[in-house]
Amino acid sequence: MARLAEMAALVRSKNAGPFSLTFDVLFSDAATYERVKAAGVISPERVSLLYGCPAGSVLCFAVDNARAFKVTIPRRRVQGDFGDSDLHGGQQHAPLMSIEVP
Repeated sequence: MARLAEMAALVRSKNAGPFSLTFDVLFSDAATYERVKAAGVISPERVSLLYGCPAGSVLCFAVDNARAFKVTIPRRRVQGDFGDSDLHGGQQHAPLMSIEVP
């Protein structure tokens, strides 16, 4: 098994407005992208476990022509609210990188 961090060319997070975070997982070759896609490891259920949000609030899209996955979740705190530790959402991707791919 390999971790997503070892397989993806880029894993990043950023704000998708003040109420949501979005994640991009991009691959440099089609074979690796197809392997991850076939394994089904990037799913609303998996992301909800990693980030502690309801699976119904997680949006996951496979973007074949970009060899990428897009994931959007609600922010735990509104951007800039008291206690928000990451105003830009750029430090939230680490849990995704630990996903193991068979």
